[in-house]
Amino acid sequence: MKILGIIPARYASTRFPGKPLVDINGKSMIQRVYEQAKKCDTLTEVIVATDDERIFTHVQQFGGVAVMTAQTHQSGTDRCAEVAGAHPEYQVIINIQGDEPFIDPQQIAKVASCFDEPDTQLATLVKKIQTTEELYNFSSPKVILNKNSEAIYFSRSPLPHVRGSEPQQWLYHYTYYKHIGIYGYRSDILQQVTILPVSSLEKAESLEQLRWIENGYRIKVAETELETYAIDTPEDLTKLLKNL
Repeated sequence: MKILGIIPARYASTRFPGKPLVDINGKSMIQRVYEQAKKCDTLTEVIVATDDERIFTHVQQFGGVAVMTAQTHQSGTDRCAEVAGAHPEYQVIINIQGDEPFIDPQQIAKVASCFDEPDTQLATLVKKIQTTEELYNFSSPKVILNKNSEAIYFSRSPLPHVRGSEPQQWLYHYTYYKHIGIYGYRSDILQQVTILPVSSLEKAESLEQLRWIENGYRIKVAETELETYAIDTPEDLTKLLKNL
């Protein structure tokens, strides 16, 4: 099975313009993500997908592989679909977030391993929530799983509600998972989900994966014990640099 890792990267981030090119101890963010992805032996190839000439040129300068994509894409999934459509030789696509410079290759491999099961359509990663602060962080989506390790709902709110217990005690009564934003797609399924209209649940939570669930697609889930550190704002970067 040939697996393509794609790192969507755009320059015009609302909260952090130019984020892929920001320096992190001598290397750009996008270079760090690319090098971490290349360490994953499960991936046949890694490509940066961007709509910006500055990012495209930079990736080529450090020896990476980059392709230019349309500027009209609304999500990383859409950008991945354009690249995947030009590479039908790959059976599985892994969408690797371009703002996680220290993503562990093991996490990429875990998502890829979900496709060892031939009926897996889509896949993603979760991690157990350990603190009440994590549970009530509305920027961090939570995931509810079924008995088959498939996601049945994503929410920015803590779900389920534990009736009869104070919210600060919920972690003692139920195992909650947070979503780690890496996705895997069977290639044909990727092309299908990108043409679906925006769904009502997706609009409500601002989470595109709810569109897939609402349309009957199944999302296989792998669990990781490793943390990831996404950089959404300059403040996130400052915090990360202090801890290096």
